[in-house]
Amino acid sequence: MNPFKYLTVLITSLFLVGCTSNSIPQGVTPVTNFDATRYTGTWYEIARLDHSFERGLSKVTAEYTLNPDNTLTVINKGYSESKQKWQQATGKARFVGDTSTGHLKVSFFGPFYGGYIVFELDKTNYQYALVSGPDHSYLWLLSRTPTISEPLKQQLIDKAKAAGFGTQKLIMVQQ
Repeated sequence: MNPFKYLTVLITSLFLVGCTSNSIPQGVTPVTNFDATRYTGTWYEIARLDHSFERGLSKVTAEYTLNPDNTLTVINKGYSESKQKWQQATGKARFVGDTSTGHLKVSFFGPFYGGYIVFELDKTNYQYALVSGPDHSYLWLLSRTPTISEPLKQQLIDKAKAAGFGTQKLIMVQQ
């Protein structure tokens, strides 16, 4: 295959995969009775699996705002010690199905969407959540407060492990 055709096929494939990333990892089930209004506000990242877009960041938060069209504006922010500055990314999340299921897709880069699946949630007070991406390489443990109790943290880690995530690779985020 000539290089131009190869590049065209590669770009087209990446575009199609990026635009349609609605998959849910095996062992993960989105929460039901999800209330986007209650989910809005600031969440602190307690733990995560490593990815280049967050590598080296501490004090990571995610701020969600519900829009009139039932999408969510997402502002992720973290501090880079090596650069001695805050980094921020703004995106938009859309529900994949109905708005009462915690299965969304989020985009920070134009038409490219990645899965965002809330699979554990404190439905009483919306104080903690486990969030997956489209596969087992993406995992976030979120809380409304910068720290959580060790027993709760372990309970959530155990839930993530049971769902197939490599929890031994979790990064505990310094808040």
